[in-house]
Amino acid sequence: MNKKERPILQDLVNAGTSKTERFQNEVIRPIIKMQHNLLIVFFQDYTKQRKIDFVNLNKEKQIEKLNSILIKDTNFKNILLGTILGQFSVDELTFFTKNSSELKRRIIQIIKQRIEESLIL
Repeated sequence: MNKKERPILQDLVNAGTSKTERFQNEVIRPIIKMQHNLLIVFFQDYTKQRKIDFVNLNKEKQIEKLNSILIKDTNFKNILLGTILGQFSVDELTFFTKNSSELKRRIIQIIKQRIEESLIL
């Protein structure tokens, strides 16, 4: 099995950073970076299964469609979240559960940015 290691992202945390933001930058961002290709493939497969001609939409329509999917399709959003949460340690999961609504929002926002930067031209 190919073991993935989290990338180390420099200069994201400074002295005044809140615990939630520190967690986002030290745990969530490296995991999302590590899972980047998987997240992109999930999204491409999602659009293919639903016969959404995503690549032929103009940039504005692609962004609208991406936002719509991430707001309306709870099942797909939960798959994306699970892709990230499955990489947490027990301690990280404990912190996450205490701050889950804020951290879920942040995770989806970061994933959305990555999809936009990778697929929207």
